[in-house]
Amino acid sequence: MAETEQNIKKTSVASMIMKIVVPLIVTVGLCYVLFTGIDFKEMIEIIRRDCDFRWIGLAMVISIFSHIFRAMRWRIQLEALDCHAPLSHLIYSIFGTYAVNLVFPRLGEVWRTGYIAQRENRSFTTIFGSMVADRLADTVTVALLTLVTFILASSGIVKFIEKYPDGYNSIVSLLTSPWLWCSLAAIIVFSVWFFTRKTENKFVAKIKDTLKNLWQGFSVILTMKGKGRWLLLTVMIWGCYFTQLYVAFYAFPVTTELLEAHGVIVALVCFTLSSIAMGIPSNGGIGPWQLAIIFGMTIYMPVGADAAAFNLNAAAFANLVLGSQTLLLIVLGIYTFIAIAISKKKEAN
Repeated sequence: MAETEQNIKKTSVASMIMKIVVPLIVTVGLCYVLFTGIDFKEMIEIIRRDCDFRWIGLAMVISIFSHIFRAMRWRIQLEALDCHAPLSHLIYSIFGTYAVNLVFPRLGEVWRTGYIAQRENRSFTTIFGSMVADRLADTVTVALLTLVTFILASSGIVKFIEKYPDGYNSIVSLLTSPWLWCSLAAIIVFSVWFFTRKTENKFVAKIKDTLKNLWQGFSVILTMKGKGRWLLLTVMIWGCYFTQLYVAFYAFPVTTELLEAHGVIVALVCFTLSSIAMGIPSNGGIGPWQLAIIFGMTIYMPVGADAAAFNLNAAAFANLVLGSQTLLLIVLGIYTFIAIAISKKKEAN
């Protein structure tokens, strides 16, 4: 019994390290890289002097609609599971998700699943399965977006690779490494062997039961009614994500000039790179998101431009946009948890 409790404690500590400590280290490390060599005071002065905050405000409003559309899309999946949660509470769950993720990366999804499952008296794993489907749709969208963007922006990317070949060669070397593919193959073979040969193992049985419930929540996306509305809302969610970044480009002279010189493709490249960067475990995307935006802008840096000055302006833009969105998530999170507390108090009475 004591040994079991000790193992549970070890698992809890390891889980906490993976979910909290590692993302925090990633965030701090990338922020260090981001701000190394940056004149912070000058960056603040650029924001104060050059920014048209009306465009930043508009981007924040568009961001709110993206969360509402996400709640509406999730409701279609939940209704197919005979879970009829009020839209207002689904919106709270989305607002709360992003607020929690700022502090505990990836735990926001667990929180929103638990909130809806408890409120509607449903199986956690089934609701979690629908959330997994929700996130898988985002992954597929990012993959398609990446493919389209690289096709449309191929000329600019090729020019950048020709200018900076070392980074490209490093990526190719990693992807063609036999060690990488042999390791992946070994993991797959071991997993298949373990789950097919150790069927009596309690851990295996628990995993299979969990996967069954997850599949129930996930597979509903294939049979549910309202697939057309679901797809439309997916387009609207990602349309909002892109539009909020696009309108923010008009907030600074440097980014406005990039749009005028290269068109919407600049914003699309930055948007795609930043969407991929959000997959890196960090607190609210802080660190990888700004680096992705700066990298995307650097691809289209004007010939003959002062690289240091350009990077400083790019950093000012990226940090202000993410900072304003983070502030919005904090405000929405506070509003959400107050609203939930009031709602519970009313229901208790």
